[in-house]
Amino acid sequence: MQTQRTFMDEMKHQYKAGGVIAKLILINLIVFIAITILGAIWKLGFNQDPIGVMVYVGEVVSLKTSLTKFITHPWGLFTHMFAHRGFMHIFSNMIFLFFAGKIFLQFFSQKRLLYTYILGGLLGGVFELIAQIFPGIAQHDVIGASGSVMAIMVAVAVHRPAFKVNLFGVLPVPMFLIAGIFFLKDFVNIGVDDGIAHFAHLGGATLGVISVQQLSSSRNVINMAQQFGDWLKRLFKGNRPKMKKTQGNSRMKTDEQYNEEASGRQVQVDRILDKISKSGYESLTRKEKDFLFKQSNNG
Repeated sequence: MQTQRTFMDEMKHQYKAGGVIAKLILINLIVFIAITILGAIWKLGFNQDPIGVMVYVGEVVSLKTSLTKFITHPWGLFTHMFAHRGFMHIFSNMIFLFFAGKIFLQFFSQKRLLYTYILGGLLGGVFELIAQIFPGIAQHDVIGASGSVMAIMVAVAVHRPAFKVNLFGVLPVPMFLIAGIFFLKDFVNIGVDDGIAHFAHLGGATLGVISVQQLSSSRNVINMAQQFGDWLKRLFKGNRPKMKKTQGNSRMKTDEQYNEEASGRQVQVDRILDKISKSGYESLTRKEKDFLFKQSNNG
């Protein structure tokens, strides 16, 4: 007899079993639900507008474009990409994240998607901060995953511009056209006080462009970020070298050796997937096919 999972059990299962897209959407939803619950509690306890509380909590996690406020709230450069104001705000961003992410994973790895999301949000935030040097740009708070989603979408559009997406299930439109329309919309609305962080979108788009340059190079921005992330993991695990045993080999390796080899294998996987996307599976050599098969079996 199959046991029914509770809501919390199902959330935990989806987070553990799902890929990066599921994890990112769940994190965004949890943050949004937490802000909403705080608003409801505030309404019950103090008879205040819950929307006002959502705005206040948003103030805490949003990115401050005012230099004086940013200095006291620097975490906003990271937290803003996981928080939203209002149901339609998070709904639209998560829908775009889901579909753009699914297309992205046809050409790239889960890990690369995560780093593209994070770096896209960070560069989008940096663009918003830099924009304050221009006269006429109003200081405002930035919140939402739009810059991150834009990075993912543009990365696919630059990597495979002719890839077609069936809009409404019937109208095939190339990715470069979809990304181009979004980019142009933000570009022509620079300086317009419409409540949209256009510079954050342009920053995310810029990251998307540079993220797919020299994919196999160690100087690729995503590859460098992955190496930095691996270094941070080793740092937080402590300096004592831990030993790992590799499959099919009795020789023990340190964490550093193991992670370096894993990073190298990931770069090679990305290169092979790039080759498949451009020339098809049959263009691979026997050695490349064997390598890809082995990596897929190792998870």
